[in-house]
Amino acid sequence: MHTFSVAGHVVGAAKAAPGLHLVATPIGNLGDITLRALQTLAGVDVIACEDTRITRRLTERYVISAQLIPYHEHNAEAARPKILKLLAQGGSVALVSDAGTPLISDPGFKLVREACAAGIAVDALPGPSAVLSALSVAALPTDRFFFEGFLPPKAVARRARLAELARIDATLVVFESGNRIQDTLADLGALMGGRNAAICRELTKMHEEVTRAPLLELAKVAERLETRGEFVLVIAPPDPEAQLMTEGALDDMLRDALRHHSVKDAVAHAVVLSGRPRRAVYARALELAKESPTEAMREALSETSGDHGED
Repeated sequence: MHTFSVAGHVVGAAKAAPGLHLVATPIGNLGDITLRALQTLAGVDVIACEDTRITRRLTERYVISAQLIPYHEHNAEAARPKILKLLAQGGSVALVSDAGTPLISDPGFKLVREACAAGIAVDALPGPSAVLSALSVAALPTDRFFFEGFLPPKAVARRARLAELARIDATLVVFESGNRIQDTLADLGALMGGRNAAICRELTKMHEEVTRAPLLELAKVAERLETRGEFVLVIAPPDPEAQLMTEGALDDMLRDALRHHSVKDAVAHAVVLSGRPRRAVYARALELAKESPTEAMREALSETSGDHGED
């Protein structure tokens, strides 16, 4: 007899149907789980999870005795064939992530793909999602959004990716870790400073915080930000009525950017914020770099030698 317990009451659970069950689990508050999820977790043969220690907190809370096995990016190649074999023999497996909905910035895609290819039944049990929770409380447009997941950890790659994201006409949703949140906010302030945004930290948990302000303001307070916990950043789409930046403001921005970045990076930042054509911004950046007496700008200019790829 499979069972689970809710508020001290033991509830019977039928044996889960054969197949792979994708079960959404709480993103923080263990009370945020559906009855169907509990019935499935209690009724499967095996629960495949990223970290058995994290999932065990959930199974112990609801007195679920199903076997836990690890399935994550580091052991997937070895673990996947064993799970598929169990499924092929008529077994039932629940796939869960550490928090939220499986496959959303979590491993599992290849397992689902191969299970489907083998004709194994796959079903999804909807539930908690950090993406949707953040969108709900951010007070920003939700009619169209783009989920980026985690940004590249290295600064140059991150800024390049943010420059691409800045052109997307939709609200942006980004995951970030505590040890990179301050650097990411600084880059966002430089690239999309005028847009409204929300920092969502520790959603559904005891110390949940949601801070709403323009990105430039959030970047300024980033150094005082509590960095412990999980972060979701929600950023408003570009304003279609925003006017072109004045030439004087563009020059000021480029001069500041050229003190710290290459011409190419400075131009990428300025194009997004100014609304001006890339070719015109690039030409102006070269002129300012030539005029500047600083060594940093001369080095930046030297990087462009022979570069005729801007358009």
